Amino acid sequence: MPSLTDLLREGRKVQQHRPWPRTMVDASVWKFAASELAQGRWSLLGLWGEAATVHMAIMEADTSEIAAVSLDCPDRRYPSVAAHHPPALRLERTASDLFGLSAEGLPDTRPWLDQNRWGVRFPLGERIDALPIAAPYRFLPVEGDGLHQIAVGPVHAGIIEPGHFRFTASGETVARLEQRLGYTHKGVEGLMTGAGLERAAQLAGRVSGDSTVAYAYAFSRAAEAALELVVPARAVWLRALLAELERLANHFGDIGAICNDASFTLIHAHCSVLRENLLRAADAAFGHRLMRDIIVPGGVSVDLDDRGSKIIRTTLDEIRGRFPALIELYDNTASLQDRTVDTGVLTPALARQYAAGGYIGRASGRPFDTRRTLAYPPYDSLHFEVPVLNEGDVNARVWVRVQEVEQSLSMIDQILNRLPGGPSGTPAADAREAREGMAIVEGFRGDVLVWLRLRDGRIERCHLRDPSWFQWPLLEAVIEGNIVADFPLCNKSFNCSYSGHDI
Repeated sequence: MPSLTDLLREGRKVQQHRPWPRTMVDASVWKFAASELAQGRWSLLGLWGEAATVHMAIMEADTSEIAAVSLDCPDRRYPSVAAHHPPALRLERTASDLFGLSAEGLPDTRPWLDQNRWGVRFPLGERIDALPIAAPYRFLPVEGDGLHQIAVGPVHAGIIEPGHFRFTASGETVARLEQRLGYTHKGVEGLMTGAGLERAAQLAGRVSGDSTVAYAYAFSRAAEAALELVVPARAVWLRALLAELERLANHFGDIGAICNDASFTLIHAHCSVLRENLLRAADAAFGHRLMRDIIVPGGVSVDLDDRGSKIIRTTLDEIRGRFPALIELYDNTASLQDRTVDTGVLTPALARQYAAGGYIGRASGRPFDTRRTLAYPPYDSLHFEVPVLNEGDVNARVWVRVQEVEQSLSMIDQILNRLPGGPSGTPAADAREAREGMAIVEGFRGDVLVWLRLRDGRIERCHLRDPSWFQWPLLEAVIEGNIVADFPLCNKSFNCSYSGHDI
């Protein structure tokens, strides 16, 4: 079968695109790429648009080779990828909402992010005035005896972002779940257009608050790839430290919250303490609890001193002293295991089809982890394991997080012990000609992708893809056949981002 390299020879290579190639192709090659995705030989990493072009990032399954392919569509029409490969569906609906790009053969043409409240249609493309009255969203019809619907959201109890969940149930058993998202759309990609690197990096770090490090990391690496900017070794290692601290804090929050949704509040309380201690350590070491605006193009904006290093080490010692007892309690509580084992099972086949990343994919047998598979520095010099399970249930997603906590603790020790000296940043030089860069970084949820084009030192176009784009649809799949009361457990075990998805 033709490889991804063979495909790239069929098109015109874009010269200033790094580190992976981008090639302009025709409709026949675009369709061939869609068929390879459908056959499972390639994985879809992202699909996005601009005024008269549609782009797609692809990874070859066997070799992990990555490339972007682009198709000019001056009439704003192109062959649908989702017609062959369902993971592209919401991405193509979004390209229509933002740019007016119409995917021919798209199985579902309903708006996705556009809820008819923007005042315009296609805000990043050829704008037109929107209809003054918001048309109701048409949920998919469901037929059958004894079925009833339960509408949940978009406003939820507690501190949680808005999203609508429409359940169709037979008694307590869920027959279908359909999501409606887009409520936290902020227009980040529109705000990025024309912004300088500093402002754009700030915007990237505000896409999803719990992943501010991961987004700033991915954006900075994409910009540095475009500008061929070499980052000092100390900054490279500090970035990984920040990323692992963010991963730890979120995993503690998730493990506790999953137990809380099973009405086991003791573990939730103790995990909240561990998370809080970690955030306080981050604040003391870097000046911000969430480590926002620390990673910038060229390096880091705040260096780590001896006091900060000591605080982090002390906090890790406290975690090592307390966390194992919590996990033993989780493992030995039969009533808790009864709620998490065999609940919300994601099959390995679906995880592969949707290229599900993070703990969701790894709990269902997909070993992909950008820190290992794509091995960017300094992870190519660190010793760590990628935990992979095959059960695919809520319990497996908990255990992948538990094992990732252990790996992150080990990596932070290695980083602090091996942290090189020297400068922590390099100024980013402006480039007058168009330059493009792409980066993929492992956030706590999975792989965060950023693609951008720079011209005259400003952002001409930037696309940011959260791992949740490929995870939200899988939540619809895993709840089917479970009872309604288990949805909070399934939902929290996924912990998809509303804000990161809604861009």
